[in-house]
Amino acid sequence: MFVYLNALFVGLLLLSNILAVKLFQIGEFILPGAAVVYVITYLLTDVIGEVYGKETARKTVQAGFITQLIGMLFIFIVVHLPAAPAFGLQEEFEQILGGSFRVMIASLLSYLASQHLDVTIFHRLKANHGEKKLWLRNNISTMTSQLIDTSIFIVIAFWGVVPFNVLIGMVITQYVFKLIIAIIDTPFAYLLVKWARKQEVHQEGLRVY
Repeated sequence: MFVYLNALFVGLLLLSNILAVKLFQIGEFILPGAAVVYVITYLLTDVIGEVYGKETARKTVQAGFITQLIGMLFIFIVVHLPAAPAFGLQEEFEQILGGSFRVMIASLLSYLASQHLDVTIFHRLKANHGEKKLWLRNNISTMTSQLIDTSIFIVIAFWGVVPFNVLIGMVITQYVFKLIIAIIDTPFAYLLVKWARKQEVHQEGLRVY
């Protein structure tokens, strides 16, 4: 089960980097497409930490960071390969996948800070409550880490690019949206933890057999 959770984590992480270029609007909220996907990665690290332990969750975060670096490297290489004459979308391809160095740095730094904070807070609460109150540590760790993630990313990526009041508005808007998603995904945390533990018991039984 861990393999699937880890693969899902890394897959969603890479997908969020691609989807970040799309902006969507709900009422007054203007958000990047990555906001829908990226917040789920915090749910997955919480589930992995709950079932497999703190160090395993940290290794998952580290694996995600390395995968992002490798992914960015290959995207950079492919973007700058000479386009075939039959391929008439090079400019669009560069706009969607090329991004900017500043945004990439902002993404990596916010990821490192927030994901490690999420794991730390989650397991400090777990040390106090044991296996009880999963909903509390899932929400507290995600809410805190998402504030750090959103603030670091937007400040580094957009400082000096947009007015300060717009910058603050972007932080608040994205953070509120991520809070809503974090609250909604709480039942899924329980379902995934239950499923993962059941699979671990099953695998352990097979090994004993």
